[in-house]
Amino acid sequence: MATYRRRVKATFDQDQGVFMISVAAELAEMHPQTLRMYEQRGLIAPKRSPKNTRLYSQRDVERLRRIQQMTAEGLNLAGVETVLSLEAQVGKLRAENERLRKRIEELGQKKNRKNGETG
Repeated sequence: MATYRRRVKATFDQDQGVFMISVAAELAEMHPQTLRMYEQRGLIAPKRSPKNTRLYSQRDVERLRRIQQMTAEGLNLAGVETVLSLEAQVGKLRAENERLRKRIEELGQKKNRKNGETG
């Protein structure tokens, strides 16, 4: 008897916790205990189900892979923490910079319109 497989395409938010620890560990090519240790160190913060089960998002898995890459390159976990913290700061600063650029542009346009009316 033939077995038929049907592909199901599922879409979900990058931050939605959908993977249990065993699946996330497999996707990140790590042992589940490593994920628990990273959580204890604050490197990863999985969501929790109503029954308190860890649920990892696609973004969490990508972060785990990034951590693994840095440790494979010789960085210790303290260094990883520092790099991740600095990357987060850079992201916030870029967003703030973009917000300020847009505000400057708005003010410049407002000034030009005002000068056009009085000029």
